[in-house]
Amino acid sequence: MYIVILAGGSGTRFWPLSRAARPKQLISITGDRSMLQRTVERVLPSNPKRILIITNHLQADETARQMQQYNSVPIDVIAEPAARNTAPAIGLAAALIAAHDPSGIMVVLPADHFIKKEDTLRNTLSYAGTAAKKGFLVTLGILPSRPETGYGYIEAEMESNADSGEECQGPFPVRRFVEKPPLTEAIRYLDEGNFFWNSGMFIWRADTILDELGSFMPSLYEKLLQAFPGGTSWELSSLKEQITVLYQDIDSVSIDYGVMEKSTRVLMVPVEMGWSDVGSWSALPEVIEPDDLGTVCVNAAGHIAVDSSDCLIYADDRMVATVGIHNLVIVSTPDAILVCDRERCQDVKKVVEFLSASGQTAYL
Repeated sequence: MYIVILAGGSGTRFWPLSRAARPKQLISITGDRSMLQRTVERVLPSNPKRILIITNHLQADETARQMQQYNSVPIDVIAEPAARNTAPAIGLAAALIAAHDPSGIMVVLPADHFIKKEDTLRNTLSYAGTAAKKGFLVTLGILPSRPETGYGYIEAEMESNADSGEECQGPFPVRRFVEKPPLTEAIRYLDEGNFFWNSGMFIWRADTILDELGSFMPSLYEKLLQAFPGGTSWELSSLKEQITVLYQDIDSVSIDYGVMEKSTRVLMVPVEMGWSDVGSWSALPEVIEPDDLGTVCVNAAGHIAVDSSDCLIYADDRMVATVGIHNLVIVSTPDAILVCDRERCQDVKKVVEFLSASGQTAYL
């Protein structure tokens, strides 16, 4: 099994803690190890043959530094010279793996998700690998706990396995992918019971995903084969020029749009593992238990609450006192402070957009 970790995101909704060179996956939202380090640590017990981390050139040095402490398995940090979404990143990893082990099972994981039940994830990946070995593209569907409008959904044909006694495990054929539905639709999905949150986690053979890229993204496929023929070295310093040339002339496309929504070989395995994509500051209560007043306070010397409740606080080792406030997010870093309504956390990215447009790059 090869692990491919997608770690090139910008994490703008976690500003001011998340910055261009140290985005969400490279920082600790909870005050200990970074999210990338947690992602690596949760797959190490599965004894992968190799871990490939795809990031961007701005984050490559810090990513490599954080990986220095892990030496039980080879870890490659691959720097993309430009952001091209997930299909090129996954194609790049698949081509490298296939050059050495065409039928190798490839697990694709985001670097910035939180998972409480890590044993469940490992067991599910192993189970999904059985279908992947047969040439299927397998994705994990998260059992939804609420009618969430900020996630994509997967609709599964669950009746197809009803006679096999595997109605809970799957894998199930995928009918369609749905992007961020309105609330009325999300409520209906929850009621129908065969819709799952799209986790962005995949299991397949390297040659299988390359075959599907050949069918649905032939231009990218041809460029990958030219850049990384059989026998390609694992020594990434020798591949830098090939990767640079590759990224000069490829489109920015997600793997969902480019392949998964078109392929007839897609299966889904449902899983409940205490998952959160930790998409913004509002997700903190999903990964850290709030206090009796509904407040989460992280990385603080202390918190004094006077007639205050339901706040989310990151304090940069400072003492924090709140008086008469409710439902606020307060984030303090050495050079910036964020204060916003909990219901407006998604709009924090607009602050980053403003700073960028106004040339205030020191705060990005």
